[in-house]
Amino acid sequence: MSGHNKWASIKHKKMAMDARRGKMFTKIIREIMMAAKLGGGNPESNPHLRMAIERARSINMPNDNIQRAIKKGTGEEGGVALEAVGYEGYGPGGVAILVETLTDNKRRTAAEIRSIFSRHNGSLGESGCVSWMFERKGMITVKKEGTDEEKLLSLVLDAGAEDLKLDNDLFEIVCPPDKLEAVKKILEENKISVESASVNLIPKNTVRVEGKEAEQLLKLLDELEEHEDVQNVHSNFDIPDELIEAMSR
Repeated sequence: MSGHNKWASIKHKKMAMDARRGKMFTKIIREIMMAAKLGGGNPESNPHLRMAIERARSINMPNDNIQRAIKKGTGEEGGVALEAVGYEGYGPGGVAILVETLTDNKRRTAAEIRSIFSRHNGSLGESGCVSWMFERKGMITVKKEGTDEEKLLSLVLDAGAEDLKLDNDLFEIVCPPDKLEAVKKILEENKISVESASVNLIPKNTVRVEGKEAEQLLKLLDELEEHEDVQNVHSNFDIPDELIEAMSR
């Protein structure tokens, strides 16, 4: 899954760049609103909201924006009726793709997502056609530099993690979704800085894609992620690192 991880790393850097242009604000505001709507406006008792707020602060979103989004989610300040809708389909090379959206207009969003798939030699499928290929897992990344691998492994396993992997300059910790908060807390208590923490859909197996199909696939994924209603895009591709690096320039 080297290529897949490389793409994730590039996305993380791109998100930071987009944040400086205010491009990520809309997506994270929607995430905060939905988290508050489903689990209440208190981050202490709502882990999803707490993580959304942490993401907002990581891109320097003003606290006023965060509080307004929470109030809209709980209904204290009106707000938009958002709905979580997922789409499943296939990209070039038969790669599986899952798209998670928050939308106030399902018909419009479905038409636009379908159009993006079609433009890049992909196709939408029926609900459930690819979701079985993924597992929901908590994912935490920690910088390799200055981190003792043995100590890190011992800490995270005791807290409920399932695996620890090294990918270039980052340690990647995998855990059950319900253990994410416990693992993150033990790292913070031991002064180990967390780069990112989220619940992701991890592919059980990957599909190798190269050449023109790989280029088409990355353009498809990139356009999906640019869509205002799209919160997350998951895929089971494996693309050579050098191609991903070339296309990210």
